This record gives sequence, C-alpha cells and structure tokens, in this order.
Amino acid sequence: MTVHSGQTPNPIATPSMPTSGRSAQGLPTQCFSVIAETDPSALPRVLEVFAKLTLIPSQCHASRVGSCGQELHIDLQFAHMNMATAEHLARSLRAIFLVNSVLTSEKRQRLSA
Repeated sequence: MTVHSGQTPNPIATPSMPTSGRSAQGLPTQCFSVIAETDPSALPRVLEVFAKLTLIPSQCHASRVGSCGQELHIDLQFAHMNMATAEHLARSLRAIFLVNSVLTSEKRQRLSA
C-alpha cells in the first residue's frame, strides 16, 4: 500500500490482499449492481468510492435504461476481494444521494477435482 505524506494507512485500503494466510487466488470476485438517477455526476460518484481505495474493477458496464433513460445501471466486478470489504463499499455506495439501490453478489471459481 502506498501512503502519501500526511496520510495514515487504512486497513480497508488493501482489500485485494490476502487475509488470514489465504492466497489472493482463493478470494472470490465481488459483484456490485448499482441503480442510480440519470445524472452526469452519478457514474463518477460511484467510481470514486472505489478509486479512494485505489481499486480498479475487473469489469465495468454502465447503461441508461427505461423508456426515457431515467435510470443508470452500473455493474462492477472486483476480483480477489473479501466479503468485509465488499460490504463496506456497498454501504458507501448506498450513502450516495443519486444512488437508488445497490445489490451485491459473490462469484467463486469452481475447484476442479
């Protein structure tokens, strides 16, 4: 983790790092589905939650939906993220005033026999 002068390390800022001796490969992919108002600042506000923790999504898709494009659907995936970090991020997303709902899910790789 890089700490710039004047900053203190944040333990949540390293969510992709292994915890409890588990390898990063054993951590699941966390998925976020965000429904927000169609507003020019909605997408940057959502992405800022992750950028503050120096997280870059593995996948990101945003589209306007509805008969008049009144909703913005944002789908994000982050590989190798633990559940506690995902829950923290979901709470932060729900606090954004343009966000109407946040759904989360988890994908795990299938272990071969």
